[in-house]
Amino acid sequence: MANGRVVRTADRTIGSRQLAALLPADVRARPGYRSLAEAVRTLILDGRIALHVRLPAERELAEAVGASRATVTGAYDLLRESGYLRSRRGSGTWTELPDGHRPVGAHALVGAGARSADGEPGIDLAIAAMGAPEDALADALARAALRLPDAARTPGYHPFGLPELRTAVADRFTRRGLPTRPEQILVTSGAQQAFTLVVSLLCRAGDRVVTENPTYANALDALRHARLRTASIAVSGTGWDMEIAESTLRQTVPRLAYAIPDFHNPTGALMPEEQRLRLLAATRRTGTWLVVDETIADIALDVPAPAPLASLAPRGGADHVVTIGSLSKTHWGGLRVGWVRAGAKMITELTALRVCADMAGSVLDQLVALPLLDGMDRTLPARLAELRSRRAALVDSLRRHTPQWSWHIPPGGLSLWVDLGEPVSSALAERAAAAGVHIARGARFGVDPGTFEHRLRIPYTLPADRLDEGVRRLAAAFHDGVPLPPSVDRPHWVA
Repeated sequence: MANGRVVRTADRTIGSRQLAALLPADVRARPGYRSLAEAVRTLILDGRIALHVRLPAERELAEAVGASRATVTGAYDLLRESGYLRSRRGSGTWTELPDGHRPVGAHALVGAGARSADGEPGIDLAIAAMGAPEDALADALARAALRLPDAARTPGYHPFGLPELRTAVADRFTRRGLPTRPEQILVTSGAQQAFTLVVSLLCRAGDRVVTENPTYANALDALRHARLRTASIAVSGTGWDMEIAESTLRQTVPRLAYAIPDFHNPTGALMPEEQRLRLLAATRRTGTWLVVDETIADIALDVPAPAPLASLAPRGGADHVVTIGSLSKTHWGGLRVGWVRAGAKMITELTALRVCADMAGSVLDQLVALPLLDGMDRTLPARLAELRSRRAALVDSLRRHTPQWSWHIPPGGLSLWVDLGEPVSSALAERAAAAGVHIARGARFGVDPGTFEHRLRIPYTLPADRLDEGVRRLAAAFHDGVPLPPSVDRPHWVA
């Protein structure tokens, strides 16, 4: 399969063109044996190439990437020596992991349940989301049960989403300062589906897109899968460099720009109003579609919740803005309800595209979402208070166990973007996995391979005791007496 997907084929073989398409652009442009080995190792550790899959023959891969056979032979040799490949004469070369190692990245992000090497229950710090609010969910289920018999008398296909839910989402946008009609809303199976649909409709392979750097890892995967060319705008704990952003937009004239202005994932930064206005104006000048991800916009811990970015545009000046959101972060990731807000014509086009792969969303999920959305202003304050408490607990644990690490405390969002002081994030994530802690290494959020190796994203969504135990295990992995080799100096490849 293409970028961002786990390669699992019927005969458990990946072809040379498939593997070449998964490689970073810089490796394809100038393939050296060490960079090629590092890239393949990264794909294995991220779970994007499954274990026990046969790789293409050296000659075939050399032709596909435009390298000499000696380059591919050298890369395979390095991977075999370090335990990531095994070969059998006459049978080929297969992906493997060194003894005691497990993939970190894509597998961890699905919350499969972390366990340490000795089988003890682990701690999943790769998921920046809380469990469901039990009382509110129970009440919503009871209300949904009352409405389900009427819904069950219909065929149950609502490609645009339940009319009542579209109205509720539109009304919430209107209350937040962005007048919205129900026909401007498409209900999706989460924000990730919303983003993928928008990218599929607006972009074609080879189009230029601009994203923040770092940015949400799954959005990056979607852009890579669509084979889009990415340019980036740097974001730090202190915010956006808007002069560089405007220059990048002016020079690249991208088809689409993707931004998370509200408690940015992973840094937690909040874009000031003046910068929002500049971003709106800059994307309008270049004819760029601006996709605003509001998934975390309601997780405002120290400041008022921001108004929708599109609400700041002068009348008629936001028709190039597409806004996506969901209930995953405010309520529960298991409730697959998200949405797109755009012009009515685009909503119709997105729905036609959605029907090709997913006829309609779950009626039951949408019936449950209705009372949750209607009651959000009553139930969210308690969730935010719990997050403030957990954020404080995480900060306290980090200060006690890892005083040499540093971070900014964000005004909202769900995680800290922690600076380790040295580029060892991937190596630390590997070692932590053996201790039962699954965590998103910084490189998962970087537009360019090998960046953010000095960073970890650590969510504060678990209870305080689990956060403390997770940080304790991370600290033990960091200080276990065996130096963590920096990725920039490591002879074989850190992801």
